[in-house]
Amino acid sequence: MTSSARSRALTGALAAFGLSVGMIMASGALSPASAATWPTASGSQAVTSTISVSGTKDYGMLRLYGSGDLGTGSQDEDQGPILELAAGAVVKNVIIGSPAADGIHCLGSCTLQNVWWEDVGEDAATFLGSSSSNVYAVNGGGAKEASDKVFQFNGAGTLNVSNFAAQTFGTFVRSCGNCKTQYKRTINLNSIEATYKGSRIVGINTNYGDSATLKAITIVGDTSKKMIPCQKYIGNNTGAEPTTNGTGADGTYCKYASSDITYK
Repeated sequence: MTSSARSRALTGALAAFGLSVGMIMASGALSPASAATWPTASGSQAVTSTISVSGTKDYGMLRLYGSGDLGTGSQDEDQGPILELAAGAVVKNVIIGSPAADGIHCLGSCTLQNVWWEDVGEDAATFLGSSSSNVYAVNGGGAKEASDKVFQFNGAGTLNVSNFAAQTFGTFVRSCGNCKTQYKRTINLNSIEATYKGSRIVGINTNYGDSATLKAITIVGDTSKKMIPCQKYIGNNTGAEPTTNGTGADGTYCKYASSDITYK
């Protein structure tokens, strides 16, 4: 699909959601989540060791990319992130380039505002922390080329993702299926544009009481409707691959109506 066609598709989708591009720009200055609106970097900076962030950091659309130990571009589960956010930290207006290492780690509640991943490494962002009161917010931005997951939810609490574009990925959001310590996790997705290829929008563990609420999800280019909106699993804490436990809305674990999924 061309950039102009994607832009037209997004505009139509936003109208269906009762939103407009102007409304999104006016409310928080977030660009609309579309594969057609990828930003131009203001500059580029190599990152050879993880940057620790506390408080609020606005990068002004600087591109950060891995180098040295962070520059392998592999799918290694043990590689470090480009950015590590302390509890309560806010990161704004940054592009994670390639190599992306393990993207961004949030050690507790955090906010990622207008963050873009050009070529996801292991994961775009991983959400950590043991408190059920943790709230992780992703507002605006997008991610491309995630061979596995875009967002990995390992910690406890609630993850809210809105106005975000994902293009070519395995799973958009995954509640960890085999972490050593498991939690109940709540996932809320609103105004998401998922461009095929992608396997799953969200994966959750029913046996730990996870839930996922999907609203205003637009799936682009999936004419055969192969992408699964909500995949249920039986998670474990042994490191074994979790088994599947069905798909589709059920009002308890996977919460959405057919009208919440639009195909373009």
